[in-house]
Amino acid sequence: MTQGPIDQAVYDDLKEAAGADFVIELVTTFLDEAPGMIAELRSTLETADADGFRRAAHSLKSNANVFGAHALAAPARDLELTSDAQGTPKVLAILDQVDTEFERAAEALKSLQNE
Repeated sequence: MTQGPIDQAVYDDLKEAAGADFVIELVTTFLDEAPGMIAELRSTLETADADGFRRAAHSLKSNANVFGAHALAAPARDLELTSDAQGTPKVLAILDQVDTEFERAAEALKSLQNE
């Protein structure tokens, strides 16, 4: 059985703790800012900025976990733990996974907002 892009229990706990309206604002902010974080991963990779790469990966991972987007947080964590910012085939494959999982998470979060 495949886990969905959002852990419903985490999302529901967030809504209960912070309120539905605030969660809508958080999701909107995440959906606006996450593409920039992903772009920053790619740009810091191009410039071999290891610290910037790890910071961008950490931010994406942390933000994804807030909503229970574990399938997005996991490859972001893998990137964060990368020893340096080099465009190896493995790192590029993980970045592609980040792109895919962000799209899945974004679609799911938009759907949850409309419930």
